[in-house]
Amino acid sequence: MNLAKNYALNYNPIDIIETIFSGKSYEFERRSENEVVVEIEGKWNNMLLFFNWEQTMHCLHLSCLMNIQTQIEDRSKVFELMALANEDLWLGHFSYWAEQNMPVFKHSLIIDDTDEFSIESKIAQVIEIAVKECERMYPAFNVVLTKGLSPQYALNPLSMAVAGQA
Repeated sequence: MNLAKNYALNYNPIDIIETIFSGKSYEFERRSENEVVVEIEGKWNNMLLFFNWEQTMHCLHLSCLMNIQTQIEDRSKVFELMALANEDLWLGHFSYWAEQNMPVFKHSLIIDDTDEFSIESKIAQVIEIAVKECERMYPAFNVVLTKGLSPQYALNPLSMAVAGQA
């Protein structure tokens, strides 16, 4: 199987990402023809979304960086938390960006012109999933990275059933 099959795409998905975020008045920076960075306001803190287009493989990669300043030296707890969080994910995964010392959600999407759904719709869905997963996991990553709490303790509130709204 040749994953680098050359599909006849006449556009760059980075252009689509600019269109999606222009309509929402978000700040973004086109760093190159195949890369754009978008800063969005999250529920807990701002997040940076990095998009890279790998033209040869027709693969769009998204990284959603959670802005949590690490206060602990021992990273073993954050790696354990990532493993536990990744067990429940169907799409994407959490990783740790060592250069920035912050957790990140990553997902890649192979794009070709034979897709049943529109490319813009698929990209918008991936963005929504990444932001929702980061919002959901932010409190757990925050207490593990800043307070050194155990991953199991940090995940307890996520497993509780909530009735109503405060």
